[in-house]
Amino acid sequence: MIKKNSWVQIKKVILNPEERAHNLPEATKKVPLLMWVKGYLLEDANIKDIVTVKTVTGRFESGELIEVNPAYLHTYGKFIPEIQLVDKMVKSALFGDDYNG
Repeated sequence: MIKKNSWVQIKKVILNPEERAHNLPEATKKVPLLMWVKGYLLEDANIKDIVTVKTVTGRFESGELIEVNPAYLHTYGKFIPEIQLVDKMVKSALFGDDYNG
């Protein structure tokens, strides 16, 4: 049992395949449009239950409970040396040529 007020993630169907736009690629049209939301559980529940959560922005969303204490797994990709050069150029333009960052 997952306790009320636990930090969780839910999955919600936004559009079923038959509701999606007709000009989408075939592979995309065949699957539902899904949304994943993290928030605080409003009542005790189990994984796969339909629950309501309150997000950090105060919204209430309902969907299938899929995870407890979800991690943030996003990345901005691999290191790109050119970005470091652009960073130095921008900071030099903003703060002067003597910037030693």
